[in-house]
Amino acid sequence: METVVFVLMILVCFNFMLKQTYRKLVSVVVIAVVCALFVGLTWPYAIEQSKTQIADWLANPSLMLDTSVVLSVEVVLQMAFCMLAAHVQTTGVIKKRTLWSYRMLRWFPGILIFPVLFSGLVALIFAFPGVDFSKIAWSMAAGVLVIIPAGSWLIRWLLPEKEVRLELLFLCNALIAILGIIATVNGQTAVAGVGEVDWSALAGLLVLVGLGLAAGMLIRRIRTHKYINL
Repeated sequence: METVVFVLMILVCFNFMLKQTYRKLVSVVVIAVVCALFVGLTWPYAIEQSKTQIADWLANPSLMLDTSVVLSVEVVLQMAFCMLAAHVQTTGVIKKRTLWSYRMLRWFPGILIFPVLFSGLVALIFAFPGVDFSKIAWSMAAGVLVIIPAGSWLIRWLLPEKEVRLELLFLCNALIAILGIIATVNGQTAVAGVGEVDWSALAGLLVLVGLGLAAGMLIRRIRTHKYINL
């Protein structure tokens, strides 16, 4: 399980760096400063952690299920950005609402990078026992401040085509979603299975699906009628 979590952390970092290639240099530098300050200022909390406590966190089903919710929300937002970016690049006339949604999602840097940075700081403190904690934290902060803009530039140089980076970002988020299910659920299920079919619940679901289909067909027919009459 620790190996899966480690791979997931690497993917989160790569996904974060890949997302920065769609932002201007000034905004990338601002995000790098925020991440560096986060690393430098959280060392008093990092030194309170232990390997046993981290292992207990990974084995806590309720905590991991809560983590999976945060991970799922971020993956959905990043995939929505990918789809909107593809729509903006291929559509001639863009609605203002779509354009504003695209801009908001482009500015969203992601929140999973912060627990990953915190975990890296904890691991770095464990790796250098006897060294001043603040020096370790601010040294890592300096590295983060340099690596984020440099890594963003390197990815943009290696993959100059926006379409390729967009597809890679989408696939990376899909892989994060799959590994996130494996890492956070950890063999636990939120709902226990049953051996009997609840026919009333099934009937209610079918009614809702039918109402949704009918409403969709009605809305489409009304829009088509308005378009024809123009």
